[in-house]
Amino acid sequence: MHSETEQTLPSPPEKSPRPGGSADRAARLAVTVFPVLVLVAGALGLLTPGTFAGWGTNVPYLLGVVMFCMGLTMTLGDFKGVAQRPWAVGLGLVAHYVIMPGLGWVIAHALGLSPQLAAGVILVGCAPSGTASNVVTYLARGDVALSVSVATVSTVLAPLITPPLTLLLAGEYLPVDAGSMMTDILKTVLLPVLAGLVVRLVLGRYVDRVLHVLPWLSALTIAVIVAVVVAGSAETIKSAAALVLLAVVLHNGLGLALGYGAGKVARLGPPASRAMAFEVGMQNSGLAASLATAHFSPLAALPAAVFSVWHNVSGALVAAWMAYRSRAAEAAGSAEVAGAAGAAEKG
Repeated sequence: MHSETEQTLPSPPEKSPRPGGSADRAARLAVTVFPVLVLVAGALGLLTPGTFAGWGTNVPYLLGVVMFCMGLTMTLGDFKGVAQRPWAVGLGLVAHYVIMPGLGWVIAHALGLSPQLAAGVILVGCAPSGTASNVVTYLARGDVALSVSVATVSTVLAPLITPPLTLLLAGEYLPVDAGSMMTDILKTVLLPVLAGLVVRLVLGRYVDRVLHVLPWLSALTIAVIVAVVVAGSAETIKSAAALVLLAVVLHNGLGLALGYGAGKVARLGPPASRAMAFEVGMQNSGLAASLATAHFSPLAALPAAVFSVWHNVSGALVAAWMAYRSRAAEAAGSAEVAGAAGAAEKG
């Protein structure tokens, strides 16, 4: 399953960990255009908040559209991958739901965030994997199959994990109705995803014809969600923008680093460690924004809106760096082998 551009972005063909050619160009275009699109939407929400007045109640339905599109991109093979690598997928799931919620709580305390912003940052941390994580893993020459499996499981289990985690960590800041939140996640995430999967299974050949359109439909929908969220707290953004950006950058950056570190400590290998970095550090901020708007306030949804832009930008940059390091290591290894072969011939 793929986010925030969350398999909502063009997914790598055949889940290959080696990007190249037209697929690579399409993926790079997606992770370049999506942040720009969301940034423009946020600017519209900030400059013309009246345009989106009263749209807040539509956010859960908009998220449902994104999740339905995600379900349409899924196949049964995504679930088979979980059974084939339970240890690695389990590690990714635990790392995701331990590292990011914990970081959210620590950052909220360290920066002395207001209750609304603190709850929003923690809620982002408690969300499942981001929708763009699979594409960014692909660009980083990472283990895309592992990325898909972790994202799938984290999203399916979100109704059971996100509400109690939010209650545990954000309950000291604001009242959290975990039961109501669980119901909302079931209605806006799990049911649309399952509906999309069923439609894909029944009408697969017809869905295949429009798969190239779904990522952009999802991206546009997420952009509208961001515009609505920003418009709802436009008056307070100027005073809190710098602090929220700092919180988001720290949250995302530390998540990427600790996710990669978890893969290294578990000796999963470089490609799988790259996948772990993005499955931990990238969040379904569309879901976080929807839940924050419905259960807290538009201001609490602001960290999710900022995260939506930033984690795609940072993910693309980190993926480019990882891909460069991977190619350099391969080139060095090839040169070493060639040198050893030449020495053997002379001997």
